[in-house]
Amino acid sequence: MLDMFNQEFIFSALKVSIIMGLLLSYLGVHVVGRGIVFVDLALGQISMLGVAFANFVEKDPTVISIVFTMVGAFLLSFVNVKDKRLKQEAIIGIVYAVACAATVLLISKAPHGEADISEVLFGSLFTVTTTQIEVMALVFGAIGVVHIVFRKKFFELTEKFENHQVEHIGVFNLWNFLFYLSIGLAIVLAVRAGGVIPVFSYIVVPPVAAILLTRKKTGLVFIAMALSVVGSFFGIYFSTHFDFPAGSSVVAILGVIFLCAALIRLLKGKNKEGAAVERQSGT
Repeated sequence: MLDMFNQEFIFSALKVSIIMGLLLSYLGVHVVGRGIVFVDLALGQISMLGVAFANFVEKDPTVISIVFTMVGAFLLSFVNVKDKRLKQEAIIGIVYAVACAATVLLISKAPHGEADISEVLFGSLFTVTTTQIEVMALVFGAIGVVHIVFRKKFFELTEKFENHQVEHIGVFNLWNFLFYLSIGLAIVLAVRAGGVIPVFSYIVVPPVAAILLTRKKTGLVFIAMALSVVGSFFGIYFSTHFDFPAGSSVVAILGVIFLCAALIRLLKGKNKEGAAVERQSGT
């Protein structure tokens, strides 16, 4: 089973998947806690819009996609919906839909439009270069250090969103901006390798699965990160062994992990209900 990882392109795909999964699943704990699940899809799509625009005007896609994503992250950090009839997700969802439509319009003018759309959505993990992995590891490591050093600030802000105390945050909040900057930088690099859908899955699935498995906030982060590693390993293995696309395989395995977590949560709930019934009957 492990012999296939001796091949460099497979091992590189595993490394980049694990690097992506560790940071994105951690950031996903904040994303899910804040109730802004669409933000990673929106930023991922804005990043791909930058790539599509760069190809359209025949400029360097890396620089333009970074500029697009950073501008998007900066603007999204100001989204603070106070009207109770609206949700923040609705505004972010509109941004995602418009960015997606604009990307498809630009790609449709490319000679290989359908292939480009597929790569935008699911990436190409087996073609990542050593340079891509090194740059991602360096940037992701720096983001990780910032979040470790200032973890109390980031988690306090996320708790305010969880408790619907956004009116106390103000128009501009430094830690909110740094959070969006962090997720923007992470997504702009991850999407180029993994594609929009796998990146979205890494951000959402492991944290949601962890929430189903534990109520402890400290354990939540570590379980989410561990599940992302498991999803990466078995996703790449599944892809290589059965000759499926890597990005789609990782998403599928993460889906299986979520189903397992949901089943465990369901069984735990039934066991607690049974124990409660027994206690009542005993009294």
